[in-house]
Amino acid sequence: MDEAAARRVVLLQAFDAAETPLWTREDAAWATQLALRALPPDAPLERLLSERARHAMQRLEPRDRAVRRWLARPGWRWRWVLLAVLIGGAGGLGVDLLGRNQIVDVLAPGVWAVVAWNLAVYLLLAFAPLGRASRNEAAAGSLRRALLSWWQHAGASGPLRIAIRRWAELSAPLALARITVLLHVAAAALAIGLLGSMYLRGLVLDYRAGWQSTFLDAAQVRTVLAPILAPASALIGTPVPEVAAIDAMRLSTPAQPATAPAAPWIHLYAATLAMAVLLPRLLLALVALVQAHLRARRIQVPLNDAATQREVRVLQRQKSQVHVCPYAQSASAQATLGLRALLQREFGDDLQLRIDATTAVGDEDEAAQHLAAQTATVRVVLVDLAATPEDDHQGRFVRALQAAAQVPLLVVADESAYRQRFASQPERIDERRAAWRRWAASHGVRLSAVALDGFEAALDAPAPRAAAAR
Repeated sequence: MDEAAARRVVLLQAFDAAETPLWTREDAAWATQLALRALPPDAPLERLLSERARHAMQRLEPRDRAVRRWLARPGWRWRWVLLAVLIGGAGGLGVDLLGRNQIVDVLAPGVWAVVAWNLAVYLLLAFAPLGRASRNEAAAGSLRRALLSWWQHAGASGPLRIAIRRWAELSAPLALARITVLLHVAAAALAIGLLGSMYLRGLVLDYRAGWQSTFLDAAQVRTVLAPILAPASALIGTPVPEVAAIDAMRLSTPAQPATAPAAPWIHLYAATLAMAVLLPRLLLALVALVQAHLRARRIQVPLNDAATQREVRVLQRQKSQVHVCPYAQSASAQATLGLRALLQREFGDDLQLRIDATTAVGDEDEAAQHLAAQTATVRVVLVDLAATPEDDHQGRFVRALQAAAQVPLLVVADESAYRQRFASQPERIDERRAAWRRWAASHGVRLSAVALDGFEAALDAPAPRAAAAR
């Protein structure tokens, strides 16, 4: 999908996966139904997701000023190109290219430094494919850290912070292409500034050409300059002076005045600068601009989290196949009813629910291979909040399931027994829930911590909602 649609979809994904009053289950269902009504049943998935996100923003933007600011901030402004031109041009104009003594040193003009720098850039670009993956990964990390730091100071938190991190990773290739455009444009503008500096200063001042060297004679100087200036000489028709003319330009002492006219040399250097810097940089900027345009129109948004998979199945009118994998402790009959009610709220009333046998502690790897071989659109790991979350047990089981099959994973922690045990000590419940949330965050899974006993009846009450965390 295009950049604007992808940005809205990524933002909505973060809110769909969170528990926040800004975006409730009812809001999510409302946006989904509007998308289904607006598009035919055979509409492509990207159009359905884009349409749903567009409707969702009608509620989200008025509720959160930070969301509204982030969506309103464009990823690209053409005035940034103008700024790059002004900065590069000012840098070129500010270079004292022709020297304070109105003498063009034919052996060491400032043009050579600019040409050499650009040739080094071209060599780097030529060998860039050899390490492109690692450089792109490093650049994506830098962009992500910069955006997170920026929006942290701008008040981004919660689902918006998650969306910004995901968008920074997803849009890194696009951002790099746009940055490349600006860098090439600035380099081309620097060359234009140098050209302007040479001709504007030469228009009002009488410059002369000369050279000095401890080790080179006139023949050697021409041997060095002739091949370097040959392309420019062929382009503008100005020949490189012969050995006798170059020898006559030699300054034996610093005080000796130069007498040879500098105009031919300025023309040669200007043509060299245009051929080696200006034209290649403009071409590279155009290529980068086309790449950025194509990437902005073809952004692929990952759809592998449980909340997005739920909405995708609803949009595509598919039933969710939910596979429950209890760990260490089986659910009671009452908890099973509550679990079904919870999963129906998560994945729709028409879900296909299958509850597997309980995995014993120590059988994590073998059980995960068996469970992952079964068909499912969502896999749910059921644990008891009373148990202490450990990497060697619950963590090992989750990692094994993730490695065996790429299926969205949700962890449900049943609080029923723990709440009964510490009913008079709610702080103990909060501490244990926080420990499970930290564990879930460290393993990259979503956690719903609820009291499954009586959850079905609790849904009819006015207030209760599951406490969920990423």
